[in-house]
Amino acid sequence: MEGERFLCTKCLYEIPKTGFHEKEDNPVNRLFYGITRVQYATAFYYFIKGSKFRHLIHKLKYANRPDIGRELGKMFGTELQGSFFDQTDMIIPVPLHVSKKRSRGYNQSEAIAEGLSQTIGKPLKNDVLERHVFTETQTKKTVEQRRENVSDAFRIKTPEMIRGKHVLLVDDVATTGSTLTACAEELLKVEGVMVSVAVLAYADT
Repeated sequence: MEGERFLCTKCLYEIPKTGFHEKEDNPVNRLFYGITRVQYATAFYYFIKGSKFRHLIHKLKYANRPDIGRELGKMFGTELQGSFFDQTDMIIPVPLHVSKKRSRGYNQSEAIAEGLSQTIGKPLKNDVLERHVFTETQTKKTVEQRRENVSDAFRIKTPEMIRGKHVLLVDDVATTGSTLTACAEELLKVEGVMVSVAVLAYADT
């Protein structure tokens, strides 16, 4: 439709939002209970099989459409304004391994983070955390296999940039939280760091 770039207003209205940003205890936050210290965690939408939003995420990741990530990130940021997430200092996207980013041409989590940064007014830092180990896809792996797959896959490049800061870690979809946990644990090695998490979608397994 005219003036609607990737999904019509009616379809966007029908996509199921979670409202998790209004509740400290929610299903995304529970992914980290007893595993790592995450202050707040939220997802914008539910990742439901067959939904229009699931199709959007697929296009964002595999169809050369980083613009979808930026637009949804802006909408997500508007939703987060005035919530717990205003307490964060900066935004860090979950990084891709350099070979995967080269193949895809962009990092979808970075695109989402760009949109978030524009609307919540927090600086985007994409040179703090890196994925230095190439890992297999997490699809079809058990929770234990997912955690093992990403164990030690990430490292901090510039710890001085986040020391004493509250970091908002951003990704596209949370299923078991294994990748986000691995990133959070690496960030938390830096003195005084707090971590919160924001993902576009939550897939209830």
